[in-house]
Amino acid sequence: MPIIRCNAPVSLAHGGMHGLSAQSYMKKPVVFDKYHACIEAELRASLDASSLPLYDMLRYHLGWLDVHGRPETRHRGKLLRSTLCLSANKACGGDPGDAVPAAAAVELVHNFSLIHDDVQDGSEYRRHQPAVWKVWGVAQAITAGDTMYALAHLEIPRLSCRGVAGSRVLASAEALGQACRSLCEGQYLDVLYERRSRVTMAEYMRMVSGKTGALMGAAARIGALVATEDQTLVECLASFGEHLGIAYQVLDDMIGIWEEVGRTGKSRYEDILKRKKTLPVIYGLTQAAAPASTELAAVYSKDEMSLEDAERVAELLERAGARDHASRVVEQHRKLAVQELAAAPGPAGVDELLEIVDFVLDSNLAAGSRQ
Repeated sequence: MPIIRCNAPVSLAHGGMHGLSAQSYMKKPVVFDKYHACIEAELRASLDASSLPLYDMLRYHLGWLDVHGRPETRHRGKLLRSTLCLSANKACGGDPGDAVPAAAAVELVHNFSLIHDDVQDGSEYRRHQPAVWKVWGVAQAITAGDTMYALAHLEIPRLSCRGVAGSRVLASAEALGQACRSLCEGQYLDVLYERRSRVTMAEYMRMVSGKTGALMGAAARIGALVATEDQTLVECLASFGEHLGIAYQVLDDMIGIWEEVGRTGKSRYEDILKRKKTLPVIYGLTQAAAPASTELAAVYSKDEMSLEDAERVAELLERAGARDHASRVVEQHRKLAVQELAAAPGPAGVDELLEIVDFVLDSNLAAGSRQ
């Protein structure tokens, strides 16, 4: 497997609008294009290890092939977590090219979780196309996700081919493994909470810290680990990633309720119809005044929830101030993330990380909070 370097020219092609309107649109920062080529090349090399049709399922999920195995150029995702990994490495004074296998590993873990998440939630669409399980069935989708997971852990040892010290490779492997465990724990709680009538904010935060915060934190942590032995700096970057991940998940909660279906590529009100205990819903159930809270609880306890019921839930949550509260939580964790960067001892430069924060939070917040 060849060594992929981050030396491709930067492309300024940005694709379509990130949001739904000029007001919510933000150009994708150059940092995403800067690292895209080397990340994708590493991912492709990882999947090229076998000619089994199994790997075409993975390529389909990643947006490289259509359902018939033909080359595709549709939406492929932002490569957010892998870009975060390389930017964290640079911020700690490293050469991002050395961390490319780690970035690919984080991206593969993320996509493993998406494939399995779609199976568990029964989500029929992912990135504006039928989910893997809808095309190949549940059993093969589980295998596809497992394969992504296995490939991720084969990437970390390749750090040694970039000259990364063995102790740092081992620490990176441990960090990725711990993040995977936390991710699975968060997913367990997410599914468990669907069957519970009441979930506290503290329980929600534990869930999202695992489900989303852990892998974002690991992306930044591993990028830093490859670059430096300064454990204080590594911990600051990891905490930064965790807070960014929590803010990002709360935004996703908002978008799942108030965003148009065309932007998300998923069914509208899907989270409500599945009785997901997202932050706006928990706020409505625990903080809304009667009779709104009573009506919300009654609708959420129905054996079968209709689209009209879901629309009513969204309306009640809006009236209860759940959207405004969620926006405040996003801003709280954004500030905490930025504070971690400010506290980091002598980082080489955090401009790329701040660009990532602004892009993923501001453009999404404009869409999720629009009136």
